[in-house]
Amino acid sequence: MNPLVELAGAGYAYEDGPAVLSGVHFGIVEGRALVLLGRNGSGKTTLMRLLSGGLRPGSGSLRLDGAVVTHDRAGLTRLRRAVQLVVQDPDDQLFAASVEQDVSFGPMNMGLEPGEVRGRVDSALAALDITALRDRPTHLLSYGQRKRAAIAGAVAMAPRVLILDEPTAGLDPDGQERLLDVLAGLRAAGTTVVMATHDVDLAVRWADDAAVLTPTGVRVGPAAELLSDPALLASAGLRQAWSPTVTAHLRAHGLLAPDAAGPRTPEALAALG
Repeated sequence: MNPLVELAGAGYAYEDGPAVLSGVHFGIVEGRALVLLGRNGSGKTTLMRLLSGGLRPGSGSLRLDGAVVTHDRAGLTRLRRAVQLVVQDPDDQLFAASVEQDVSFGPMNMGLEPGEVRGRVDSALAALDITALRDRPTHLLSYGQRKRAAIAGAVAMAPRVLILDEPTAGLDPDGQERLLDVLAGLRAAGTTVVMATHDVDLAVRWADDAAVLTPTGVRVGPAAELLSDPALLASAGLRQAWSPTVTAHLRAHGLLAPDAAGPRTPEALAALG
């Protein structure tokens, strides 16, 4: 499948510093949940900013639908209508007096008619289950509510690709599950979701594909395969995931057929009896 967004031989170095990324090749495929993993300082934030147009590759290129993205106004406008990035800390993204004003900012700046702006805001608030908060001042929101409001602002842009930096960080278990339900709804509605996380168990459970950043480069492939590789995870400073470890033990003791899918959650393990 042809990727919607693709980095082709991309590299980037900050001023007066060594290369953070070099020769990166991978794409975001429509309908596939992609997870980005790596230790702090591995280049995940740089990678997300390259994909969303916040940074311009120092080498190689960024492509949208196969065409090289130009970093002029027209090129970046085209990219940002297709790709939206939500940063880790919602306080770095929220700025308006109320939730509705914040969520409407992007669509209004696209020059949309007032009726379409209202429709997009209504849909985004409903998708994030925060319609009741539309008039709430953003500074009076809980942390989880601020996370949802920040994501709603990106969703209102109707992107084809939504990139989330550590969206579950700082949320309690119930908040994490509610957010994952929201992301499932966005995917079902046609948005391709990319998530950066340190939570390998979450990645195994949630993702179709993975991009693992190591000191020697970026490994890309099916999440179930890459995240079952202890050597790869160690090189990326990540612990082994619960699910592949349990699956290996079950197979070693004859409790799971070699070709059977292993449990991805504790509930699935309990169901095996």
